[in-house]
Amino acid sequence: MGSRGRPKGGRDWDFEPEPEPEPTPPPPMVGGRVEGGRAERRRTARKVRRRRRTRRAGEVPLLVVVALCIALLLKTFLVQAFFIPSGSMEQTIRIGDRVLVDKLTPWFGSEIQRGDIVVFKDPGGWLKGEAARPPKDPIVVKQIKQALTFIGLLPSADEQDLIKRVIGVGGDTVKCCDSQGRVTVNGSPLDEPYVNPGNAPSDSTFEVQVPEGRLFVMGDHRANSSDSRFHLDEGFQGTIPESGVVGEAVLIAWPYGHWTRLEQPATFRMVPDQARREGRGRRRRRRDTPFA
Repeated sequence: MGSRGRPKGGRDWDFEPEPEPEPTPPPPMVGGRVEGGRAERRRTARKVRRRRRTRRAGEVPLLVVVALCIALLLKTFLVQAFFIPSGSMEQTIRIGDRVLVDKLTPWFGSEIQRGDIVVFKDPGGWLKGEAARPPKDPIVVKQIKQALTFIGLLPSADEQDLIKRVIGVGGDTVKCCDSQGRVTVNGSPLDEPYVNPGNAPSDSTFEVQVPEGRLFVMGDHRANSSDSRFHLDEGFQGTIPESGVVGEAVLIAWPYGHWTRLEQPATFRMVPDQARREGRGRRRRRRDTPFA
């Protein structure tokens, strides 16, 4: 030691001890288990999955309701499927076919054209001359079909509707027959390849002046169709009101082997207008390719 109490040959150092780290507290216990552990994370993940499943299950009824509303709107305003129970439109449309009917024509005021195939309400007693309706279904099956038909997912098999081809519109003169046995409209003979093979254009003679707002209709199976020809002695000479038209048949949707579009035959484009004039405030619909 030096004279002043310092270590001999050394330096004067001041040592301060470093503080010791505080111990990490143990994780809190919940119900005798460590909170935040692996088991707790698994339980949290299971809860999240359960909530997601419950939320998805709750969305299903809402999606079903929305889909049904959309289907009902389509049926009411746009397109509806119809079941064909008779052979009055063979071979164009056969028994059991399902056709899609465009309902835009009457709703938006477009004119119904000669050659259109239209579905219309029974004017009164016409269905008696058509083929028998299909047999009735059991009660449960009938109720299910009625529900699906109501929303437009199944064609109606028992509505009081008929389907025919428009031959003459308001103001036209429809006559049968000319020297070659053809139906004429405003003096123009019709070339009718759609008539059922073996059928004459008409077995009865007639001449009808179609009143405004009404239609003269005939089936393509002329020998098996209770159409305007068979109601000539009734009011309006067997013509039907345009207001009774449900819509225009545009497509055979089922069965798949019969799938085809229903177009206006080219022969009707050659018919001259007799009473209709331009500028009546109703637009004419454009047509596609001729009937095949």
